[in-house]
Amino acid sequence: METGLVIKSTGSWFTVRKQDGSVINCRIRGSFRTRGIRNTNPVAVGDYVHLIIDGEHGIIKEIDPRKNYIIRKSPNLSKETQIIAANIDQALLVVTLVFPNISTEFIDRFLVTAEAYSIPSILIFNKTDLYDEKKIKELQKVKSVYEGAGYKSIKISAVERKNLEKIKYLLKDKISLIAGQSGVGKSTILNAIDSNLNLRTENISKSHKTGKHTTTFAEMHFLNFGGSVIDTPGIKGFGLVDFEREEIYHYFPEIFKASKNCEYNNCSHTHETNCAVKKSLKKGLISETRYRNYLRILDDKGKKYRG
Repeated sequence: METGLVIKSTGSWFTVRKQDGSVINCRIRGSFRTRGIRNTNPVAVGDYVHLIIDGEHGIIKEIDPRKNYIIRKSPNLSKETQIIAANIDQALLVVTLVFPNISTEFIDRFLVTAEAYSIPSILIFNKTDLYDEKKIKELQKVKSVYEGAGYKSIKISAVERKNLEKIKYLLKDKISLIAGQSGVGKSTILNAIDSNLNLRTENISKSHKTGKHTTTFAEMHFLNFGGSVIDTPGIKGFGLVDFEREEIYHYFPEIFKASKNCEYNNCSHTHETNCAVKKSLKKGLISETRYRNYLRILDDKGKKYRG
């Protein structure tokens, strides 16, 4: 049996890069499970697999244990999940406050999921060339919220090539996931830092101020300066799966840190007396935005339990 790395997934077919550098299209045979989670794609980009050659194609027989992976709800099936990528060193979430304007709740849902799978995350604020004075002030405020929570963030303009060297430095010699809603400029950023990639891009829809899906499947690209990046389909929403409602505060680092001083071990940080999280909130040590998004995510999970 040969071994290889899955570098592209189109649903039923997987492109695998073998140890000699050649690539082969593969199918899967047999049953694969991920911690009992029902998922639509048991094999994901970033997986190391064992395969046998069957004519011009390969058959994936085994998947090596993953160091981590990140999942989301399947876009089409409510009770199924989709593994976005596996064996990731870091995740770069590309966001923007213009064309399209990204909500902080979307950001927090992504960050919570990444925290749950122990994947370090970095926020990339793109399209700063389009920001007016009001948006610049808003950006500084949003940036300070996430930096206060312990997240690295970088302001860039892919069009003006501003701060792209910082992105290259982050990506060098690492396996990185790049994610974000459609239209935020993921492909434009990758093309700007490595011209050999030549990824397809499209303009924002003027009528809806939203992006068009230019990436329809996950694919790993190898960078000419070292390292690789997994480009993902544009994510419209990020439903949280695979962990319990009571665990959610664990994945807000600043809330989890403050919670250690709560009077009750099972404190939900919503209504209890002597809640250290709410005290930190009043002191400004936890941002109101992050706390509000925590409550929304908590409520969203509660609806699923009640329903």
